Amino acid sequence: MRILLFVFLFISVQIFSQDSIKTKVYREKVGDMFVIYADNEEAAPASFEYSYTAENMSSSAENKKILIFKANSKKNVISELKHINKRLLTKFSYNVYSMMGDVNDQTFDENYIYSLPFDIKKEYRIDQGYNGNFSHQNSFSLDFNMKPGEKVFSAREGIVVKVVDQNDKSCLTKDCARYNNQIMILHSDGSFAEYVHLNKNGTAVKVNDSVKKGQLMGYSGGTGWAKGPHLHFSVFKNKMNGERNYIKTKFKTSAHNAGTLLEQGKTYSRTE
Repeated sequence: MRILLFVFLFISVQIFSQDSIKTKVYREKVGDMFVIYADNEEAAPASFEYSYTAENMSSSAENKKILIFKANSKKNVISELKHINKRLLTKFSYNVYSMMGDVNDQTFDENYIYSLPFDIKKEYRIDQGYNGNFSHQNSFSLDFNMKPGEKVFSAREGIVVKVVDQNDKSCLTKDCARYNNQIMILHSDGSFAEYVHLNKNGTAVKVNDSVKKGQLMGYSGGTGWAKGPHLHFSVFKNKMNGERNYIKTKFKTSAHNAGTLLEQGKTYSRTE
């Protein structure tokens, strides 16, 4: 007499900054085994960390395996599960964590020269620079002192992977970060740029759009976690633990065609 007991405890925790990303993890019975699949519905590659505990079952993917699946891809195989001894009790539980981007690749183009993210012949001050004491601790992020409704342009070409523009709330505490209106762009080297605190309904692009360097993308505001209206800009790569590897960015300014790191308290202008 055979006694087969299958116990599947499935927990899918998706981590991406303050928000979940659009992934789906599921299993199907295929012949005499089970297969765990993942759908990546994002416009960027996604990383999936797979961990499990097992009794009398084998997994084709090793524990703590990180797999990278392409943008907008379906039915990617995470693991194939097989019984070892069908006469014995069988238990299997697993967790799958997902993160936007390829967390295994932390390289980036160190020589890229970014365009200032505002209109030609305009100039703005950096109110908070790298490692600022309000919200940029351990973060290479920049806050441009822009009033609500001013044009925001792409600093680098890429693919739009995230657009949020429905919020109209703001406050001085981190809890309000969930109200950040923003655009996120995926670059050719796998890094992301975020343009944050945009006006409600203040975006001119949508997810999966290709944007050129210097293209109009939206309008500045003061939504979310903000002292007042400004444009928050940063470039980064995600890590599997939910943290970010922030990247210092060089900009072409009226004084530095070859690129310079922007400094807090200084004003910069865009000439082209």
